[in-house]
Amino acid sequence: QVQLVESGGGLVQAGGSLRLSCAASRSIFSFNVMGWYRQGPGNQRELVAQISIGITTDGSTHYADSVKGRFTISRDNAKNTVYLQMNSLKLEDTAVYYCRGTGSPYNSWGQGTRVTVSS
Repeated sequence: QVQLVESGGGLVQAGGSLRLSCAASRSIFSFNVMGWYRQGPGNQRELVAQISIGITTDGSTHYADSVKGRFTISRDNAKNTVYLQMNSLKLEDTAVYYCRGTGSPYNSWGQGTRVTVSS
């Protein structure tokens, strides 16, 4: 199994920015896709953003409508890390953010990092 460790969460005021990091215990090329999910209070876990992983891919990305234009997912192959840059944060972005990597035979989740947006 490939372990994923998130970091970078915290308390931020509305309108502010945070950058989350997801570090993998081995090469991120172990996965086909890596993504960020979140689970807010009383809500189901939802996909926020994902990025294709692979030597021959162009790193195509996908975003939930609610974060388009505000969040950016990126990867650093050399550091085995995926990032989520979050700008113009809103109260409704408050959640625990999870990193996930999928690609046969792996389906790995991180432990989550909490993001709290205050007014």
